[in-house]
Amino acid sequence: MSRSSHSSMSGRVLVVDDHAAARESVAYALHQGGYEVVCSASAVEALSALKKTSFDVVITDLQMPGMDGLELIRRIEQQQLGVQVLMITAHATISSAVEAMRHGAFDYLEKPFDVTRLEQLVAQAIARGQLLVPDAFESSLLEDADFGLVGTSTTMNELRTRISQVAPTDEIVLIYGESGTGKELVARAVHGMSRRQSESYVSLNCPALSPQLIESELFGHCRGAFTGAEDERIGRFEMAEGGTILLDEITEIDLTLQAKLLRVLQERTFERVGNNETRTANVRVIASTNRDLSEEVAAGRFRQDLYYRLAVVPLVLPPLRERGEDVQLLADHFLSRAAKRLEKPLCTLEADARRLFASYHWPGNVRELENIITRACVLNDGQPITSAELQPWLEQPEQTTASSATERLPVGTSLEDMERQMIVATLEHFDGHRAKTAEALGIGVRTLSGKLRSYGYAPRAKTLEKTDHNVRQDLPIHSASSAGLSGRQSA
Repeated sequence: MSRSSHSSMSGRVLVVDDHAAARESVAYALHQGGYEVVCSASAVEALSALKKTSFDVVITDLQMPGMDGLELIRRIEQQQLGVQVLMITAHATISSAVEAMRHGAFDYLEKPFDVTRLEQLVAQAIARGQLLVPDAFESSLLEDADFGLVGTSTTMNELRTRISQVAPTDEIVLIYGESGTGKELVARAVHGMSRRQSESYVSLNCPALSPQLIESELFGHCRGAFTGAEDERIGRFEMAEGGTILLDEITEIDLTLQAKLLRVLQERTFERVGNNETRTANVRVIASTNRDLSEEVAAGRFRQDLYYRLAVVPLVLPPLRERGEDVQLLADHFLSRAAKRLEKPLCTLEADARRLFASYHWPGNVRELENIITRACVLNDGQPITSAELQPWLEQPEQTTASSATERLPVGTSLEDMERQMIVATLEHFDGHRAKTAEALGIGVRTLSGKLRSYGYAPRAKTLEKTDHNVRQDLPIHSASSAGLSGRQSA
């Protein structure tokens, strides 16, 4: 909601800095340049202002007490406020710059800033916003009517129905799904269709933090609570007051903290680290996991009482390999998004590329498909994207399952060749044992033998055609003596 009707002003800018002199100097410079400027002394105050008023650009400091600049950028991204963000800081680092850009920051400036450069970046940010709005913003609203849950498969339609049933309630939701299936997207949909949709949506990626830091992130801490706690910090539960909190990959929380989390879910109260003051948590909790929680409980890695408390309404996301009819729709969706984001003409896929997508098993799920599409669009020279361009990216070791019995068959392999390779691979898996191979394939031993002969797989010497499971199949007579075979049979 970054657009507004401006009078003679060039644009509306929100400056966020806890140091009065710093924010006032930025505000003065921009006001002299013809911009309408509003100042906020903290990130929390800035988020409140963004909910009440539309802005074109947010300029934020990096280091601020409580919620810092990076967290503010994440929140702006999470809440899809559509505003362009610039970060100004005296503590510039490559890592913070990369993190800021990754979460949607337009650019990054280091103090002391050059006023001319600042005005140029603000103008560029506003121009970029005008390119994205209203077209892209309106399309994102249309997309959000279904909250980005693209697909017409039966499983996706059933998921939408379940979300519409559970969202209006305040019940805890537990989202199951492999990595990359879109668990956070579903969490956003639940929040967006709930009575809390106008309040904050806050997420915590549990695996990204050490056990020592997660408690502080969840509940906040007081100054001096532990080494390095130089300032008071607001936790995620306080940030989400009145809204929704997503605990992403909740199985990564250790057992000690699980007990404290259970208390929050049951009693709706908590204390900051280093403080005994009890605070109330008016928050809807959504949790997600890529593991089977019942197995985690059985293994002693997850509290059973917390599991039962969380699993009030489970939502299961299907992996992309089980959504065959949705792959092409998702590909087109990501092509369209990439064109808008990169400000390039819409890229197209050749028919062989679509066949490749249809046959691939997508171990990285929807996230892998989006990354592949984005990469192809970034490198595209205007020609339709072919399977030859995509194939190397799908064959990277980290994107294939190590448990595959055979290498993935190339697109275009005939059914006869696929059957032959599968039969031979299964036979080799069972060390040449025809009875076990036939049983695994669901065919008779005679049928298997006939197919092997048609493949030219006949043994080099006469073989024993035994079906006794105690005798290895296809053992050449010349490789063992009669006494040796007799010993096997008697065993």
